[in-house]
Amino acid sequence: MSIPSNSHAATLVLGGARSGKSRHALALAEDRGANRLFIATAEPFDGEMRERIEAHRRERGTGWRTLECPLHLHETLEAAPSPPGTDVVLIDCLTVWLGNLMHHDRDVAVAADRLLDALERCPVPVVLVSNEVGSGLVPDTPLGRRFRDEQGRLNQRLAARCGRVDLVVAGLPLTIRG
Repeated sequence: MSIPSNSHAATLVLGGARSGKSRHALALAEDRGANRLFIATAEPFDGEMRERIEAHRRERGTGWRTLECPLHLHETLEAAPSPPGTDVVLIDCLTVWLGNLMHHDRDVAVAADRLLDALERCPVPVVLVSNEVGSGLVPDTPLGRRFRDEQGRLNQRLAARCGRVDLVVAGLPLTIRG
């Protein structure tokens, strides 16, 4: 399988919950330059989620411009390099984004196609964070199984397009490609 022309500029960081994938992705992005854009996909549905979002903001520190994007990721990614001078874009997290799509009854396949197209056209490096959900138990509900299956398909499609793919386990990154 050949890697598309712009894929050298994209990195996919996979890992389980609390694996250290976001911290690793931040470090990768920070190495790309000082003008960094963080695209956040989480929606603050409750107090606990608001606290998680705030903790992630504190972890990022200064030097990041942040855009909130729970659904229309392709549109945000297409506009991301504005203003000119953006060195890198970090999207965290595609698993939350997928959950948002399903929660709002959006067409996951169409949204994934649009994201992949936008990723291909993005003129700056992109670091994407996603959960590896296929290594655990089989979910006991149809919705849970559908989510797991959709996440697995999305991760495969992204990995096929990215020039670098890292898997983070217990805070330790393993480069699978690149």
